[in-house]
Amino acid sequence: MDLSPGPTEAIWQPSPERVERARLTRFTAWLAAERGLRFDTYQQLWQWSVDDLDGFWRAIWDFFEVRADGDPEPVLGSRRMPGAEWFPKARLSYPEHVFAGKEDAATAIVHASELRPLTELSWGELRVQVAAAAAALRALGVGEGDRVVAYLPNVPEAVVAFLASASLGAIWSSSSPDFGAASVVDRFAQIEPKVMFAVDGYRYGGKDFDRRETVAALRQALPSLERTVLLPYLDPAGGAGAPAGTTTWGSFLGSGAGAELEFARVPFDHPLWILYSSGTTGLPKAIVQGHGGILIEHLKQLDLHLDAQPGDRLFWFTTTGWMMWNFLVSGLLTEAAIVLYDGNPGHPDMETLWELAERAGVTTFGTSAAFLGACAKAGVRPRAGRELAALRAVGSTGSPLSPEGFDWVYEQLGPDLLLFSTSGGTDLCTALVGGATVLPVYRGEIQARSLAAAVEAWDEEGKPLVGAVGELVVTEPIPSMPICFWNDADGSRYREAYFEMFPGAWRHGDWIEFTERGGAIIHGRSDSTINRGGIRMGTAEIYRAVLTIEAVTDALAVDLPRPGTEGWLPLFLVLRDGVELDDGLRAEVARLVRERCSPRHVPDRIYQVAEIPRTLSGKILEVPVKRILMGTPVEAAASRGSLANPAALDWFVDLAEQLQTEAADGAS
Repeated sequence: MDLSPGPTEAIWQPSPERVERARLTRFTAWLAAERGLRFDTYQQLWQWSVDDLDGFWRAIWDFFEVRADGDPEPVLGSRRMPGAEWFPKARLSYPEHVFAGKEDAATAIVHASELRPLTELSWGELRVQVAAAAAALRALGVGEGDRVVAYLPNVPEAVVAFLASASLGAIWSSSSPDFGAASVVDRFAQIEPKVMFAVDGYRYGGKDFDRRETVAALRQALPSLERTVLLPYLDPAGGAGAPAGTTTWGSFLGSGAGAELEFARVPFDHPLWILYSSGTTGLPKAIVQGHGGILIEHLKQLDLHLDAQPGDRLFWFTTTGWMMWNFLVSGLLTEAAIVLYDGNPGHPDMETLWELAERAGVTTFGTSAAFLGACAKAGVRPRAGRELAALRAVGSTGSPLSPEGFDWVYEQLGPDLLLFSTSGGTDLCTALVGGATVLPVYRGEIQARSLAAAVEAWDEEGKPLVGAVGELVVTEPIPSMPICFWNDADGSRYREAYFEMFPGAWRHGDWIEFTERGGAIIHGRSDSTINRGGIRMGTAEIYRAVLTIEAVTDALAVDLPRPGTEGWLPLFLVLRDGVELDDGLRAEVARLVRERCSPRHVPDRIYQVAEIPRTLSGKILEVPVKRILMGTPVEAAASRGSLANPAALDWFVDLAEQLQTEAADGAS
C-alpha cells in the first residue's frame, strides 16, 4: 500500500516489516488471491468496503471462517436504515467463536486489581469455569432471551458470567459497582432480569466500598430477579457470609462443576447484550445489539484495525459500565490475550498502569485522552526504569486527544510506537474512525475511517464537508448498529435518537472534520454525555439526584474540556425563593451525586443562578451553554428567538468572561 505522507509530514510511519506483518495486509492479499480484488492504498480498500457492503462482509465471513448453520447468502436481506437485515438465513453463537481453536494451556486473560495480584487465566481454566457457570444458569431455568445482569467490577468473573450467559442465548447487561443504586435500577429495571451477578464491594484509590446494602436495594427494586449470585471480592474469605436469598460465586460454580461447554446457535440478530445511553434526556436508552453483528464487526475491528496477533496482550482501561469493556472482551475472539485491571488508574500515582503494562507484557495499551493528559501534567516517564519492549501500540478514546497528547506519547514512549486515536460509541460498540497499522500518524489526527464505515461530515443541509467541521453521519448500515431499543415496539425512540435530523442517515452526535488525506479530527460531542474514568453518565441522571433536594428547583450541568484532566464539571442550580447556596447545601449535592450517580461525577464547582435557559419546548440548553463557556460568542451558540427565557444566557456570558480572565491570570 502507498504510505506517502501527504502535504504535512507524518510523525510516525510504519516500517515495511510492520506493514508486511499486519493482519490488514494479510486480508488484502487474501482478497487478491480469493476474490481477484487488488487495492494499492487503504483509501481504495475503504471505498470498496462501503460501496460493496455485501462483498466486503461476505469476505469478512469467509476470511475469519465464521461458524454457522444455514446459508450466509444473502448478506443483506434489507439495506435500509434503520432496519437493515444482516445474514437473515444464518444461525451462530458469539461465544463459540471465542473458544474456537484455542489451546487449553495458552493464556486467555491476565488480570490485576487493587485487591488482587497479577494473575493469568488459561483457556482451559476459562473453558471449565464458563461451562460450570452455563450449567448452573441452565439449572436455574435460564435460556434464550432471558436477561442476566451484572453489578460487577472489571474482573475475570464478569467475563465468565457473560460468556456463560451468551452460550445459552441469554441476554447480558452489566453495570459498574461505581454506580449508585438509582442509576442501576434505571437501567436494569427496564429489561426485567432473571439472574443478577453482584459484588460485595470493591477497592478504589486505596479505599474500600461495601456494596452489600446497595445489592439488597437492587434486589428489592428488581422484582423479576429469581436468583442473585454474590462474588466475595472485598471479603474473599466470605467471613460476613452471603446475605439471605443470595448464592456465593463459589457455590454457584460448584453446582455446575464437570459440565461440558455447549453453544446455542441463535439467529444472526438474536440479542447478545444490552448497553445503555447516558440518560441525557431521561431514562437511559436500553440499546440491544446482536450476536452476529457484534461478532463480525469486532472480528474486523480487533483483527484488522487493532492488529491483534498471536501472543499479543490487549489492554484497555475500562469498567463494566462502559462499552469499552464489551469491546475488550471481544479481544478473546482473536489469538491475543486480554488484560483486565480494576481500580484507580491514578493510585497510588499515575505510574500504576504503566507498571501493569510492564508486568503483564502489554502490547496494545488502551486508555483515555484524559489519562494521557494527566500523565503529561504529572511528569510521568513510562519507560524510566521499566522494560516496555513488548509495547507497540497505544490507543486513546473517550474524548479527542490533543496535539500535545500526541507529542507526549512519542516523546515518552519512543518513535517506533503506533499511537491510534479512535472515536465511536456505545450506540454501535465499535470505532467509526480509528487506527490502521499500515497508515502514517499525523499530529492531532485520527488515521482513517474504519473499513465498511461510511462516515461523513455533513452540514445542516446534509451536504458532505471536507476540511470543515460538520455533524458525523453514517450513510450505510453497520452490522453492530442496534437491533432495537428495549421496550420500543414501534421503533419510534430508535428513529428519533439517530435518524430524525437526516432521515435515512445515522446522525451520531459528534462534531467531526475530515482532512484531504482521509484523516479525521473530532471536535467533541454535540450532545451532553459526561465520561469520567470510563463511567458514562448523562446529565439527566445528575438532575434526578439533585432535584430530590427540596431547596433545588432546576439544574444544569456541563462538562468542559481542560488540558491534562478529565474535564471540568460545573453544576448550576436554581434554588427556592429565600434559599442561598451554602457549604451545607453543596455538601448535600455532592453526597447525592456520589451515592446516586457515581463518585467521579461529583461537580467540581456549584453555582447558584436565577434561571436555567430553555427552549420554547422546555428543553435545557446544555450544548449552547457549554459552547458559551468555552468561548463561543453567544449569537453563534444559541438562537435567542428559540428560547423561552433568552435573558438567562446573559449570566453564562458573564461567567465565560470571568473564566477567561481567571485562565489568563493563571497562565501569567
